[in-house]
Amino acid sequence: MQSDSRQLLKSFRPSRIFLPVLIGLSAATYLLLRNFDKEAFENIHWTWSSSLWIFMALLMVAVRDGAYMVRIRALTDEHLTWRNSFNVIMLWEFASALAPGMIGGGFIFAIFILNREKVNMGKSITAVLLSSFQDGIFLAVMAPLVYFGIGRDRLFSTIDLNNLTPVTFGEGFFYTFWVVYFIILAYKVFVAYALFINPRFVKWLLLKLFSLPLLRRWKHNALDTGNQLVIASNGLKNKSRKFWIQSFAGTFVSWTARYSIVNCLILAFHSVPIDNFIVFARQVVMGIIILFSPTPGGSGIAEFMFSDFLGEFTPPGLAAGMGLLWRLLSYYPYLFIGAILLPRWIRSRFSREDAASV
Repeated sequence: MQSDSRQLLKSFRPSRIFLPVLIGLSAATYLLLRNFDKEAFENIHWTWSSSLWIFMALLMVAVRDGAYMVRIRALTDEHLTWRNSFNVIMLWEFASALAPGMIGGGFIFAIFILNREKVNMGKSITAVLLSSFQDGIFLAVMAPLVYFGIGRDRLFSTIDLNNLTPVTFGEGFFYTFWVVYFIILAYKVFVAYALFINPRFVKWLLLKLFSLPLLRRWKHNALDTGNQLVIASNGLKNKSRKFWIQSFAGTFVSWTARYSIVNCLILAFHSVPIDNFIVFARQVVMGIIILFSPTPGGSGIAEFMFSDFLGEFTPPGLAAGMGLLWRLLSYYPYLFIGAILLPRWIRSRFSREDAASV
């Protein structure tokens, strides 16, 4: 067990922040140089309105993390203090920023963190699985709402600012969006069935599936997953109404705040009225596509998608710069906070010998 813990901690060691930072800043630098417009930067006028909306963007970052803290406290039956909840969320976000979304982000690391915060393993598994499930439910509900509320043409095309004609992003984005969406939906339906209806059948099914010759090497992992589902399902029995209200409210508020950051940044620099709902809706599309990213935390891909999807709403010539500002607020802080917090957390949660070996 100690060996597994050390291996897990090493896979999320602070030195790994250099790769996503390098990828993200390289993409941002390329976009800035390719589309650099000196006049656009010289024409930025800072006003009291700019200050207000920058403050609102920072507030949305705080609301996002605060809502996550409310949720994790609810999911652990308030076992965690507010200070411990902050540590858990920051380290979880750190792990998610280092791990590609397509392999589940910091899922296993989150269970490990909670367990080290003296939350028993069953409750830790339940909290992390249900958190993941609720996040997926938000996206599964919101994606069709924004798609059918706005329509394909407006959601997947932009305006060429040189001649004001519509330009389609490309069929690849449209099909990637729906493929990833239905993968998420199928997985969440599977998890819902396992959590709330018949976890033992799902465990049996996983073991049968991974007993096939081509999949046999992952049978042990499948067994662990099956056991986690059974434990989580048992942990959700007889939960109070307060538990469900707080956890789902925390999920809704945190994701809404996450997608409102860009709206605030655009309003800080753009005096022209924008359709805030379309800006929000395109971020839902971006968020789903980025989940398919093979890079840590969507580094590189997120910066390019910002310029493509949201460039028409930014002041001319500032799309790349605002994309970088967006990532500076919503992504990079978790890398650096986690890199500072993790060594201290290890020293406080491990014996001196174990901490030295990590």
